[in-house]
Amino acid sequence: MRIALQNFTGGEVAPTLSARYDLARYRNSVACMENMLPGLHGDVSRRPGTHFLADLGGYAVLIPFSFSAAADQNFLLVLGEKTLRIAHADGLDDAAPVIETPYATRDLLEISHAQVGDVVYLAHRGHPLHKVVRRQAPEGKIGSYLWSLEPVALNTGLPAPGAPTVAFNGSGGSYTLRYKVAAVDEKGRQSLPSAAGEGPDARHPSDWVQGNSATISWQAVEGAAEYNIYREEAGYFGFIGIATGTSFSDQNYQADTSDTPREDWNPFANGNNPGVVAFHQQRMVLASTPEAPQAFYMSRVGDFENFRKSRPLQDDDPVEYLIASGSIDAITWAASFGDLLLGTSGSEYKAGGGDGAPITPNNVNITAQSYWGSAGLTPIIIGNSILHVQRHGSRVRDLFYSLERDGYAGNDLSILAPHLFEGHKLLQWAYQQTPGSTIWVVRDDGLLLAFTYMKEHDIWGWSRQITDGRVRSVAALSGEDSDVLMLVVEREIMGQKRFFLERLAPQWPDHAPVEDAYFVDCGRSVRRETASTLVEGLAHLEGREVSVLADGSPVEGCMVRDGRIELPYPAKVVHTGLGFVSTLSPLPVESESRYGSTLGRGRSHGRCILRLHRSVGGKYGPTRDQLYDLPFLPQLWGEAVTPFSGDLDCFPGGGLESAATLWLVQDRPLPFRLMAMILDVDFAGE
Repeated sequence: MRIALQNFTGGEVAPTLSARYDLARYRNSVACMENMLPGLHGDVSRRPGTHFLADLGGYAVLIPFSFSAAADQNFLLVLGEKTLRIAHADGLDDAAPVIETPYATRDLLEISHAQVGDVVYLAHRGHPLHKVVRRQAPEGKIGSYLWSLEPVALNTGLPAPGAPTVAFNGSGGSYTLRYKVAAVDEKGRQSLPSAAGEGPDARHPSDWVQGNSATISWQAVEGAAEYNIYREEAGYFGFIGIATGTSFSDQNYQADTSDTPREDWNPFANGNNPGVVAFHQQRMVLASTPEAPQAFYMSRVGDFENFRKSRPLQDDDPVEYLIASGSIDAITWAASFGDLLLGTSGSEYKAGGGDGAPITPNNVNITAQSYWGSAGLTPIIIGNSILHVQRHGSRVRDLFYSLERDGYAGNDLSILAPHLFEGHKLLQWAYQQTPGSTIWVVRDDGLLLAFTYMKEHDIWGWSRQITDGRVRSVAALSGEDSDVLMLVVEREIMGQKRFFLERLAPQWPDHAPVEDAYFVDCGRSVRRETASTLVEGLAHLEGREVSVLADGSPVEGCMVRDGRIELPYPAKVVHTGLGFVSTLSPLPVESESRYGSTLGRGRSHGRCILRLHRSVGGKYGPTRDQLYDLPFLPQLWGEAVTPFSGDLDCFPGGGLESAATLWLVQDRPLPFRLMAMILDVDFAGE
């Protein structure tokens, strides 16, 4: 039987699916995909290596700071044990000082974060709400910024004016006029009202005659652009007008008791700290406090740190809502996705104002969309879908709007690869939109998983990304030509644990020479005008054997000593780092034939054809331990190897086995990209 495999977008699936050739995705999936990434066109290629950027000195977690899509406006918040450092795609920002924080190591992965403009808010139930603020540096330091970590002081702003004086103009009476004044800044933010000022021996406004008025005067408030004036009516202070100066003449204006002065309200006082932060419809969303884990709160519109209320409530006042689900389901995340979506430990909810209206204090509709439950990872929005991690942290699901349901539906995206999740938790993830539409997921044991996802083309598949160490944190930043994946990796150097900041290299482009191919981890590149045998700057890999590509040719057996290596020949372009192995193996070929199912029947591979694209070398064989070299040697030692594109024959060999397959391996620092494999399979008895 001859079969062609030309689509690998299904990624690696569990061994328990090796007999499920009836599944539509069987032909697109593989038994093993390590350090390989499925392409959106169905091909599969070796993942790039990582560049060493800095030794962090200890465990750290990365949070992205993205002001815009411009590469120079993207930074990393590097949170360590009670420290915050600033980094960018090229490494730590040495000009930015180390900032002290209240967060211990155990807190770092539990921090919820959300950004608006130059501010990133950090929420943790064990600490008051904080914010990281970026400000422009003083004049003369273009491109330099000042960074700070500040506690969020809610309901602050202009001070309230002093109690006004009130004078009634007209013949006296027995009624006492009462007024309050509130200061308003240039951004429209209003202070608390003053104490009431009284004008005794006056008439009730309903008894005023022509010529009657009241004059209200007060002391100016620094920073105020104008003042709101309120008059008491039926026990409420209703709005009557605006003054730009420090006095106002009440000409018997109608007091609007539906528009009253603000009152202080802070549901997060006395250690009732929110654990979730997000933004939706120009409001800051805070949720999951120790006292009310199933409640969420929304700030005033356009004033994120203001939770002052009016009485009665106005549409732009803060929102408080307690999800009543029959059990105490703590809110684990919030995301703005047209509606406000909320994940809890038991369900997923949609919050809105009904019929497309915005959420207001008096108009909140909550409906459950699914009952899977969510872990605390901030969800990822990709196109028209939102991905979240299921309760217990070991399954990935998506949510998307369904016309049939008139609500949100979703799928278990880890259903075909449970072996990658069982017994583990997913700790952090990051979405690299370009190239490849890939989600990078950190598992609790340090294994990095890659999930290629493009729902509109039904592309989704998992792969394992194995490095000589443990990945502890990931974040994605917008770069010049594509998104940049940043990592914190724990590695062992000279018997000691070290935590390195690293960056995933870009994909090797089609137009680039093989000298630019970068397939080493934790490495560094040297480019120089004059060829040399000495490569320095490798102190971070002291005592380690390294993989080297020198002027496009692999060099083996190099050991870092005194921060350097010696090449056997001089070279200009050298990439040096830790080697990694890329492995691919398809699922066993199974089908129905005139002899019945091929399941359980012995088979062997005859002539096989590999369709490669700009690949150099690699190995093949019937098992992972029995491998043969594909052609890769240069014509002359020390010269660049010419990448190969086209069909290449191979004969895996091996005996008759019921699960015989083909293994492809690349263990040198060279590219490998497979477009298709054509397998000749001989079954016993045919």
